[in-house]
Amino acid sequence: YFLDKSDKYDSRDVERLQQDDKWVENYLIWRHDVVDDTLKMIDESFQWRKEYTVNDLSESVLPKWLFEIGALFLHGYDKEGYKLFWFKVKHHTRDPKQQLDKKKLVAFWLEHYAKRDHGKPLTVVFDMAETGISHIDLDFVRFIVNCFTDYYPNFLTKIVIFEMPWIMNAAFKIVKGWLGPDAISMLKFTNKSDVQEYISGEYLPPHMGGTDSFKYSYPPLVDDDFQTPLCENGPITSEDEHESKEEIDADTKEAGELNEAQNLNQKKMNSIEQISKSEETDKTEVKPKNAKKALTTFKGPLLHISPAEELYFGSKETGEKKCLIVLTNVTKNVVAFKVRTTAPEKYRVKPSNSSCEPGTSLDIIVSLHGGFAASLQDRFLIMAAEMDQSSGAGVPELTQFWKEVPRTKVMEHRLRCHVIESSKPSSLTLKDNAFNIPAKTNEDLHIQLTHLLQINKRLEEQMSRCLWFQQLSVVLSLLSVTVAAFCFYLAYAQRS
Repeated sequence: YFLDKSDKYDSRDVERLQQDDKWVENYLIWRHDVVDDTLKMIDESFQWRKEYTVNDLSESVLPKWLFEIGALFLHGYDKEGYKLFWFKVKHHTRDPKQQLDKKKLVAFWLEHYAKRDHGKPLTVVFDMAETGISHIDLDFVRFIVNCFTDYYPNFLTKIVIFEMPWIMNAAFKIVKGWLGPDAISMLKFTNKSDVQEYISGEYLPPHMGGTDSFKYSYPPLVDDDFQTPLCENGPITSEDEHESKEEIDADTKEAGELNEAQNLNQKKMNSIEQISKSEETDKTEVKPKNAKKALTTFKGPLLHISPAEELYFGSKETGEKKCLIVLTNVTKNVVAFKVRTTAPEKYRVKPSNSSCEPGTSLDIIVSLHGGFAASLQDRFLIMAAEMDQSSGAGVPELTQFWKEVPRTKVMEHRLRCHVIESSKPSSLTLKDNAFNIPAKTNEDLHIQLTHLLQINKRLEEQMSRCLWFQQLSVVLSLLSVTVAAFCFYLAYAQRS
């Protein structure tokens, strides 16, 4: 493919394919591990990505009015913790002159999310309330379908269609013809009475029976995790006000012990990361098992952040209520940082608004309030920006700094929450040694479980087809016996 069509691909996509095993795996999973089909899909999606200049799509290259009407946006999560991709169909009208820009808007949002959340699958919601025949645009719908079936592998969990008007039934019969058996099984037709089987009321607008007060507006670009003003350090409840001196001392001692242990092991951790990088070129190197998995680090231009993607909390049964975030300043200037959360009523972050000296590391303790449990839908946002050498690092200086710093100079990184049942989570938590790591990390198990679910799904489909053929055979057999009996009856009647 590459030799024949190298000029039809974006070199950045080819380079990513050579380096990103997860991307390749998603293509294979979506094509049921059939290599020829996988190659064909990669070829088609790469040509499409170059045609639509997907790697270069940004707000500046698309018409502003496309963002302002609010027909497409990301907001909220379904009950399984997957992001919701909303299509407000009533805001869409057919116009051949605008079609290309609208398609690029879809590609922009998909690529924006794929880069931000590392390709975690989406749930698509077609909100068809207040729609009619004027909103039917089969070409645009087909493009959306192709994005998920042909261009973005393993990126779709389900399609929730809310209150589809009866007049569109014929149109959706055509749409079903474009979908393969995998995608058809993902269609969920809902109304106000049953949509909460898939999406909880907190992420549904009032007209869908929910309580979400979110109102789309632009600018800025929708950042659904942090739309509303949030408390940055959790509420100071009466429980916090009466926190005993012993608990405070225990927290201080615990953090101090961790800092000491971290300083002693800093060289050890750095050597582990170096070994992880040279793993493929030097097989004789020795490193602790799964160290790369447990000590993942996001390497940003201002801060290195560990862990890279997820904070691991225990369930109510295991009782693990604290996690550690390690920030390392990799610049030559002081870096100011803030930590925000989508659930300020649940968490306390210490410190949540401070600064980090050049070349040093700083520990942030994230703890749950008593009685609260972590959720897969909870998110944390770490914001960082370089400060001038002359600027102070006190609270007044930091407050003024964040009011004045341009958004373009702010580094942002998001962390998800993960709830584990094991009493020894494979993460950087305050009560576990970072080097006591289980043989199988949660990520490994998730990948294996996903693969098993895909296999199970294919087997179920094969069984369904077999049962369908069996039922068809029985019906045809009965029909043949009936026809034969009728023929015998006619022959007998003629002789009589």
